[in-house]
Amino acid sequence: MTLLNVDSEKCIRDGACLAVCPASIIEFKEEGSIPSLISGGEEICIACGHCMAVCPEGAMAHEKMKPEDCPVVREDWHVGAEQMAHLLRSRRSIRVYKNKPVERKLLEELIDMARYAPSGHNLQPVNWLVIEDGREVQHLAGHIADWMKSLIEQGSPLVAMLHLDRVVSAWHEGKDRICRNAPHVIVAHAPKYGDITSAVCTIALTYLELAAPSLGLGACWAGFFTAAANLWPPMQKALGLPEGHLPFGAMMIGWPMYSYRRLPVRNPARVTWR
Repeated sequence: MTLLNVDSEKCIRDGACLAVCPASIIEFKEEGSIPSLISGGEEICIACGHCMAVCPEGAMAHEKMKPEDCPVVREDWHVGAEQMAHLLRSRRSIRVYKNKPVERKLLEELIDMARYAPSGHNLQPVNWLVIEDGREVQHLAGHIADWMKSLIEQGSPLVAMLHLDRVVSAWHEGKDRICRNAPHVIVAHAPKYGDITSAVCTIALTYLELAAPSLGLGACWAGFFTAAANLWPPMQKALGLPEGHLPFGAMMIGWPMYSYRRLPVRNPARVTWR
């Protein structure tokens, strides 16, 4: 099979695949012909699947994906603007969890949804580390507390800004304000490809957070975890990420203890029109 294969009987030659190709590597070589790759297109293709996904007749097949392997878009499942606004406004950072682990199957399902997040040039660089054992989460939280103590000793301005003295005091009192007694933490890590990797991991984690309630789960960005994972050598050693990988974000995951009943207000959007 070549990179692209077009069923000449199904193809209606509407040019949609040419129009949406991000790399502009598809062409009609002559009037009435079926779409084909430009010379050297195989080396430029990023395997995004746009050409195959946009074809209304399922005439386009890519070497890495066949139309029959890609589910059809369900127009009847699309949410309207009001539903989408409600979904986004009802998102809450969950910081109180039930003392109950989440089955691995559900965590896998959650990550499977998050992996469809967009990435520049379709690099898909995100790797996932799941801290599945709640005892390991607490062990890592201890490393984070040690990092905070070091900042307090150094007189870091972060101490006052983030009230780290209160967080550490609570930790010594047996109250976890670092990982919030979450049963699991999911870390997005990747090789560093310039500034793009951080954004890609952040977008993927955002997908993860927004998808969590659909499985009955709650999520919260683990900012202290991410900071210590990047700045505190004992934490980095404990994480044991692959050589050359950096932790670009972490999310606490678990079963929410409480349900929220209202949509809090936020500041008006600050917009400049040009």
